[in-house]
Amino acid sequence: MLINRSRETSRPADGRPSVEQAEEDGRLKLRLAGRWTTRNIAHVDEEMADISGKAGNRQVALDLSKIERMDTAGAWLIDRFVQQAKENGAEVAVEGQTQPMDVLLAAIRDAAATQRPETPARPNIVLRFLEGIGRAVFAAGHDFLAAMNILGATIRGGQMKIGRGHGVNLAAIFNQIDRMGVGAIPVILLMSTIVGAIVAQQGAYQLRYFGADIFVVDLVGILVLRELGVLMTAIMIAGRSGSAITAEIGSMKMREEIDALTVIGLNPIGVLVFPRLVALVIALPCLTILANFAAIGGAIGITWTYSDIAPAAFIDRLRSAIDVGTFAAGLIKAPFMAMIIGIIASVEGMKVGGSAESLGLHVTASVVKSIFVVVILDGMFAIFFAQIGF
Repeated sequence: MLINRSRETSRPADGRPSVEQAEEDGRLKLRLAGRWTTRNIAHVDEEMADISGKAGNRQVALDLSKIERMDTAGAWLIDRFVQQAKENGAEVAVEGQTQPMDVLLAAIRDAAATQRPETPARPNIVLRFLEGIGRAVFAAGHDFLAAMNILGATIRGGQMKIGRGHGVNLAAIFNQIDRMGVGAIPVILLMSTIVGAIVAQQGAYQLRYFGADIFVVDLVGILVLRELGVLMTAIMIAGRSGSAITAEIGSMKMREEIDALTVIGLNPIGVLVFPRLVALVIALPCLTILANFAAIGGAIGITWTYSDIAPAAFIDRLRSAIDVGTFAAGLIKAPFMAMIIGIIASVEGMKVGGSAESLGLHVTASVVKSIFVVVILDGMFAIFFAQIGF
């Protein structure tokens, strides 16, 4: 028995695609006709989607024998109908297709399968947390190896030419000292003076309750010379010079200038990194000395106006409160902090990719990592000095 419930009984004269629906032997039969091409399939797109949604849990047969022409767009529409009908529980069979149609439908089906990969189940929060730790440890190990490569090349010497002796470019070193050291003097002096004044004011305010205003000199002298002077200077250099090193090397990496140095036989570490590291190792201790004097000067000014401690009394008390070891404890840290800042900045610069976004991310990472490691190193030195009684 054939019950015809056709929506379109005649084929349009202009070749537009059409869909004829019929009930045949208990199954829904769709006879497709016309030109199923990119230009025309918009006429049946909505209708095919509507039929696939209403197919339900039944058998559906697609008869392609009356299709005049079909391209990839028409094949994609038919494949989409088949997939949606199957998702709704229908059994779909394709009939009457020619051999070229069969090849095109198979190609569309294979392409759709590759473009719809199964989304893996997202692991729970514990596994994601452990995965994050593992990735961080792996990245830290990679950065450590890169840092040791730069440190080893620096200790070995300038090595301007790859595998052909050493060379130290004094002009480049003095230029970097001028930029990183001399150029940083104003901001270091200003910052250290303010910090020394704040420490002195807060210390005097608290010690006043005990009638021990004079001991603010001990507080400022020991705290500035052993810890704050070198630590604040290193933090300022990490933000000022460390970011500049990363930006300079990173921009050269983006423009492939580092690859050009390697091609002409020059060692990028010897040409770019070595002068900057040497300049930092020289400049940071000198800036630390200036920072110490500036902080003491700021403390003298505050104690004179706030606690009526004359400069002569301040200096006399300072001479009895500190010794050479107090002064040396801060300076010993400076070269190590300079090496850490320069190495981390250089490693992050070498990791820059080919985009401005990458440059910004690595400059930020350089400053954050440098400050973090510098603070950790300062704490380790403090523990070590306390253990040996220095």
